[in-house]
Amino acid sequence: MRIITRLDIKNNFVIKGINLEGLRKVGNPIKLATDYYNSGVDEIILIDAVASLYNRNNLFNIVEKVSESIFVPLTLGGGIRSINDIDNALNSGADKVAINSHATENPNFINEAVKIFGSSTITVYIEAKKITDKKWEPYKYCGREKTNLDLIEWIKKVQDLGCGELLITSIDYEGMQNGFDLEMLEKIYNHIDVPLIFSGGCGKIEDITNINQLYPNIS
Repeated sequence: MRIITRLDIKNNFVIKGINLEGLRKVGNPIKLATDYYNSGVDEIILIDAVASLYNRNNLFNIVEKVSESIFVPLTLGGGIRSINDIDNALNSGADKVAINSHATENPNFINEAVKIFGSSTITVYIEAKKITDKKWEPYKYCGREKTNLDLIEWIKKVQDLGCGELLITSIDYEGMQNGFDLEMLEKIYNHIDVPLIFSGGCGKIEDITNINQLYPNIS
């Protein structure tokens, strides 16, 4: 199991919320990324939480500074909506990009990006919320808007389009620190054929050991 930290960033501050709401500032992204690196994490994901909502990209300079002293894979997400955005992210020091909102609106962008940069560079980021019994829906714009997609069908589609990795966050469990959304994970696990990073709800070491015992192939 890889231990991966995700830093959600708004206006150059790391933010923390509950269910992706009530966001509050918690620190400097460069300092926190360095602290996590020095603590031995395997990878760091930087997500601009409002980039897609405001149609902007603000993290290229942060990635560039982070990559100067951190030597684990870096993934950049938030506002990735063009080939030029991916190119800028990689040139700034990112190893991969995470695509969420733009992919839900333009799925073929995944395949276009994979053809140019390779599947290992393209992570599809999914924020999902339970809407009925045994049914989850992906959301866009940092959990603000519905997509009217079915989670499992979307997972199948983005894999068919060639993505190399999935980053899936449970909106219902995010920030709660009461453990991972095992119900969601059980529902989707057998439909996933690429490396999976699962997030939302981790609050103690037992949460990690429990999920590792149940699903040893995820991060």
